[in-house]
Amino acid sequence: MTSLNIVVAEDSPRDREYLLSSLCEHDVSVAVNGREALDLIKQNNTQYIVSDLQMPEISGIELAKNVWSFKPDAKFIFWSHYQDEIYLRSLSRFIPPETVYGFVLKDSPSEVLIKAVKQVFIEDQCWIDPKIRTVQARSQRSIDCITDAEYIVLVDIALGLTDNVIAKRRYLSRRGVQSRLKSLYQKLNIKGVLEHETDTEVMNPRSRAVAIALQRGLINSEELAREEKELTIWIRKESI
Repeated sequence: MTSLNIVVAEDSPRDREYLLSSLCEHDVSVAVNGREALDLIKQNNTQYIVSDLQMPEISGIELAKNVWSFKPDAKFIFWSHYQDEIYLRSLSRFIPPETVYGFVLKDSPSEVLIKAVKQVFIEDQCWIDPKIRTVQARSQRSIDCITDAEYIVLVDIALGLTDNVIAKRRYLSRRGVQSRLKSLYQKLNIKGVLEHETDTEVMNPRSRAVAIALQRGLINSEELAREEKELTIWIRKESI
């Protein structure tokens, strides 16, 4: 295999050692967070990056977004424990046209990582873990795909906001909020898509929507923690 100049971005010492061992045939520069990786990529002028998704300071998603803004031909292999739909959703918003990338789960054997490196970095073909392909296909089906408008209200109900507060925060009418919730409930296949249609003694549709979203990986604890910070800022600004 051709030796490549690769930047590895990984905050876990154990995973860094694993990556260095697996990529021993290449010239590898190591960064312990996304910000350090961004500096290395600029210094080394490399286009090959293997990056964890969850890292301090700058996440793998934000790192890719930054790099692709000035180097659209850069090739990323995302290396993660997670197969959450939220990450595929985030990536789809800013992947440059015709860009190839890979998605490898951390529980994969080193042979899989080596195969992905060859396919993405050398052969210019995307390599997506089969488990991720299933999630990716679901996220792209119109009947299942959550729109940005629906995602916003999903996050807000996960944070515990009422319809009136969501309306104020998102500059909507109360009816507009309820319309988005109805559409969200339908896509998540919640019986009784309007709250008054549901037997509330059996199931609360808001709670059920959050539970299904967590199971599907539409939201996760890291994303909710970030949204919680933004909500706190908004509440202070609005003096609620």
